[in-house]
Amino acid sequence: MPARASTVRGREFGAGVRAVVDSTGMSHRAIAELLGWDPQKLSDLLTGKGGVSEIDFARLLGLCRVTEEEFDHLMALLKVSREKGWWQFYGADLPIQLRTLFEHEDVAKEIVSWHLALVPGLLQLPEYMRPLIRQWPTIKKPEQVEQRVKARVERQRVLGERRNFTFYVHQQALQLPVGGESVWRDQLHHLLRMSVRPYIHIRVVPTAIGAHPGTMGEFKVMKFEKLSPIVYLETNNSCIFLEDKATLDLYTNILTALDAVALDAEGSRRLITDIVS
Repeated sequence: MPARASTVRGREFGAGVRAVVDSTGMSHRAIAELLGWDPQKLSDLLTGKGGVSEIDFARLLGLCRVTEEEFDHLMALLKVSREKGWWQFYGADLPIQLRTLFEHEDVAKEIVSWHLALVPGLLQLPEYMRPLIRQWPTIKKPEQVEQRVKARVERQRVLGERRNFTFYVHQQALQLPVGGESVWRDQLHHLLRMSVRPYIHIRVVPTAIGAHPGTMGEFKVMKFEKLSPIVYLETNNSCIFLEDKATLDLYTNILTALDAVALDAEGSRRLITDIVS
């Protein structure tokens, strides 16, 4: 089935509208009647198409009694729901929860990512996370560390048999002794345990190959059943979602090149075992 025309912003908009509408406990038809709308008008909103005035949309949100924060979020998305690509800038630091990323990971059928400096976040142990988070210049209190560790562990619920994961990891990321030798060894043993799951594929790019296609930085590609893939990039204080064809072709070519130089699954397990021995 061909990919459905959609955007990252539009999908988040539609999901958000659906959530607030469903929270009322009323049928979609009943809500449309209360607003004096054709049912199709509400249906278009629920699929992220927009197509209503700000006044009409505000009436819907008022009827659903949304919070001020959600009102502002959805009103902002209404204006841009059909625009491709999304740079989410957060100022001083990334928030504890990355709403757009989590929602797309939840519905992806396949997630392929490249990791140059650290063990993949979805495969990190809490003991590995803590020393990393403590190094963030904006983290000042122990409770802030624990909040972020908890959020990252909760995010790992996305790991499961409903989707496939391929993690390309540079050897240098495996050799960085985050948290000290004991934590580092536990983390590598955790990778070995996770790598035998049939839906998790860990492919190591050896240091010995020298220059490689991933030197420009880390990224993630999420693929879906009925939607076009998206590329995800992350910085210290922003997230970028890219969905234009030129970008998708570029990162697909990088993944193809990484696949050519990475060890296979068994070879990767042997290398990890050698490192931790």
